[in-house]
Amino acid sequence: MPTHDTANSRPTPIRAVVLDEDGKIALESVDLAPPGSGEVQVRIVAAGVCHSDLHVTTGAWQVPRPLVLGHEGSGIVTAIGEGVDELEIGDHVVLSWVPGCGHCRTCRAGRPAQCSLVASTVAPGGVLYDGTTRLSNAQGHIHHYLGVSSFAEEVVVPVSGAIKVRHDAPLEDMAIIGCAIATGVGAVRNTAAVRPESTVAVIGCGGVGLACIQGARLAGAARIVAVDVVADKLELAITLGATDTVDATAVPDVVAALRSVEPDGYDYIFDAIGKIRTTEQAIAGLGLGGAAVIVGLPAQGEHATFDPLALAEADQRILGCNYGSSIPHRDIPELVDEVMAGRLDLASMISARRPLSEAADALADLAAGQALRQLLLPGRDGVEG
Repeated sequence: MPTHDTANSRPTPIRAVVLDEDGKIALESVDLAPPGSGEVQVRIVAAGVCHSDLHVTTGAWQVPRPLVLGHEGSGIVTAIGEGVDELEIGDHVVLSWVPGCGHCRTCRAGRPAQCSLVASTVAPGGVLYDGTTRLSNAQGHIHHYLGVSSFAEEVVVPVSGAIKVRHDAPLEDMAIIGCAIATGVGAVRNTAAVRPESTVAVIGCGGVGLACIQGARLAGAARIVAVDVVADKLELAITLGATDTVDATAVPDVVAALRSVEPDGYDYIFDAIGKIRTTEQAIAGLGLGGAAVIVGLPAQGEHATFDPLALAEADQRILGCNYGSSIPHRDIPELVDEVMAGRLDLASMISARRPLSEAADALADLAAGQALRQLLLPGRDGVEG
């Protein structure tokens, strides 16, 4: 697979976190080709560390390697490709890992989170729209991750994947809007359309789950029950809007514990983990007319079970949620405005700020359940959060 043609321009040497063919993670020097038509180059201010990055490193999801990790980030536009008039050098942007093409059937229907070009080429191929990469080293081309690869000093992305945000927003914290917040709040608003005074449970209080809790609070839910195995996360869930908690390590049956709080079941249950057990718990805990929203993503090839007769008789739904069913150019600036108005709390969800060189350690802490959202800061090597 070729890299982008750079015959008339020189690549930028950058440092980036590379996952190689053997699964090794290392901070390396790589070359970043300049943006092509419809692309922009962005200096990364902060990159969020997400379970989707972890799934790639463990082999739970199969992706082409070598690749530069990272799909959540924020930064400043440093170069613009041909045909780009939506952005200017110096603009502050939040990166979106579903850079809708704007032309396929789902994009035209107003559902860019299901862009067919992203689904067929960008995500599985580790490339940009034209089927090539902008990343390389002496050994050859390096793939992009979800069209972003934010674990790097700079990136080149499609212009639709760089969402302009207001200059007065704290750009470092805004990184987590690009995935955790857009996904969690979007799951509540866009996918489920949670109604005021409804009952909600959220299984998993990581970054996305806590964003679901904040979204449910903003939607006016009457009861929001948080489920997790870590006491500190449950305490933070209360701070961010949960009304009740369930410590999954302290009860023999999570569904029974949920029903001890709401005996009739829930209007909405969000599985923000994506394990088969938690998906089945979300379905089993529903009330009449309830909806289980599958937000967390399981390993490839796994299958959950449920009772279809009970689902039909209770008029219940199972809703898949990709990227919070978001429209990034609409939703991301609105979410930034809500942060600036004090309605959304990002700072409490960021548990560490680390240099790029600690990417492998950050992923290990995430796997161990010891972290919420961690930020990698390319411009602050040696500075700890």
